[in-house]
Amino acid sequence: MAISHYLKIIARGAQGARHLPREQACDLFGQVLDGGASDLEVGAFCIAMRVKGETPEEMAGFLDAIHARLAPLPASTRTLVVLPSYNGARKLPVLTPLLALLLAREGLPVLVHGTATEDSRVSSQDVLAALDIPALQAIQTIAPGSVAFAPTALLLPGLARLLAVRRTLGVRSSAHSLVKLMNPLAPVGARALVVGSYTHREYAESMAATLALTGADALLLRGTEGEPVADARRMPQMDGFVAGAATRLEEAQGGPLTALPELPAGADFDGTAALTRAMLDGRLPVPAPIARQVEHILRLALQIDSARPAP
Repeated sequence: MAISHYLKIIARGAQGARHLPREQACDLFGQVLDGGASDLEVGAFCIAMRVKGETPEEMAGFLDAIHARLAPLPASTRTLVVLPSYNGARKLPVLTPLLALLLAREGLPVLVHGTATEDSRVSSQDVLAALDIPALQAIQTIAPGSVAFAPTALLLPGLARLLAVRRTLGVRSSAHSLVKLMNPLAPVGARALVVGSYTHREYAESMAATLALTGADALLLRGTEGEPVADARRMPQMDGFVAGAATRLEEAQGGPLTALPELPAGADFDGTAALTRAMLDGRLPVPAPIARQVEHILRLALQIDSARPAP
């Protein structure tokens, strides 16, 4: 079935467009993921949602469609921490790999997933490869105490195709928010702690509402250039979600940014890998905001592990 009847609802401009209920949003997005819509329809969908804006109900429906189609990633014996990494480094080094390795050192399984959406940025995949952590070639269990990187196309090819539309249209789509909220363990019915990030206040509100509506386990924060890692120069606000229930974990630090002269340029993945090793080895201190983020994630993971059914 074509999606034109949905476009008639959502593509009438900011004033005339109407919102979709969760079930219809799921059907629409499922058709887009499955390749049932033409390139012209997909472009119209992306622009329509960009103009109209997504409601939490629509985001929940889109996530339903994604979770029904994800490759089934096996669950681990510990809570899987999920770090969606899609923005990469522009001005600052991408420290998502550092966060992942710090969490793995505490015994948690960590999955970083992503795909490059801008060729000019250094990605977590680049840095992880420099740290001898190659991208997965097949779905596998992520063992406690280890880090794995999964390209989006491995988890869900249709989602990777939708993300690539940005290269044609030049603007982000709903998919760029959805990848920061999805649970890769959903197909096997297991819980994962998703570390979601935002850059603008309106996304903080919409993402928090979606996490609450879907009963997700997550840490939500203002990330570094869109990455799910705390800004090394200033403590961001952090909110925890356990089964959708929100708790303020950290208030945002005011005042000017702290200068950290040891940070290399963002476009240098070898330098970022060297910096990561130095912080892991104790030759350089881990920035306080990132250390604090690790503490919050560990506490949330412990809560989720405690609620895990007995074998």
